[in-house]
Amino acid sequence: MTEKMRSVREVVQLTGITARTLHYYDEIGLLKPAAVTEAGYRMYGDAALSRLQTILLFRELEFPLKEIKAILDSPDFDVSEALSQQIRLLELQYKHLGELIAFTREIQNKGVAAMRFDVFDRSEIAQYEAEVKARWGGTRAYQEYRQRKAARNGDGSRMAEELTAMFSQLGELKHLRPDGDEVQRRIAALQKWITGSCYVCTNEILSGLGEMYVCDERFRSSIDRAGGDGTADFVKQAIAVYCGRQESGTRG
Repeated sequence: MTEKMRSVREVVQLTGITARTLHYYDEIGLLKPAAVTEAGYRMYGDAALSRLQTILLFRELEFPLKEIKAILDSPDFDVSEALSQQIRLLELQYKHLGELIAFTREIQNKGVAAMRFDVFDRSEIAQYEAEVKARWGGTRAYQEYRQRKAARNGDGSRMAEELTAMFSQLGELKHLRPDGDEVQRRIAALQKWITGSCYVCTNEILSGLGEMYVCDERFRSSIDRAGGDGTADFVKQAIAVYCGRQESGTRG
């Protein structure tokens, strides 16, 4: 049986996304058409539509496009495992939303009798998302992360405090240039800490973390809370300088 091929217009009608979105996905290598006609029209087969469905699920979970591409392009990507992870994340979000609804109704019915902020806590969701990203971001790093996490036996709070302190210190240096010596020493210390506490943090992984610190709103918010507004952007710039210098030194 011949596979049905769909045009951009048909995919737009089927999924509700825009033609511009499809073109952009093609440009960045996230979703390539199965074929392009002589007239230049993109055509999509079942495999492309299946990949698009996975992309849209991850987008609903607010994953950045760059991270979605890394996940789908991972050599050990497993659709079944990814669906299980997506279901778990949706369940966590559903639980979080239910708690917010209940809290809001309580305010509506009774007024604000006491201040509560626990219902706004998304740390469980953020932690699971981080594990999903680590799972597909690099098998070796993920395995190290899981092994060290198991060995820590609940020492996560101390690690969180240490990491928060490092971002706080970096925030105090925002008045300096990202390529300044003191700033660069702090970035080297951050890389060393990640290697000692989580997994071997190569320059490539560190560079990816720098991007995630600003692309993922939850990471950005946490880092900015630790070091003040703009800390996440500052750290990303400093990491870019650090990794660029490391790469130049290797080539030299």
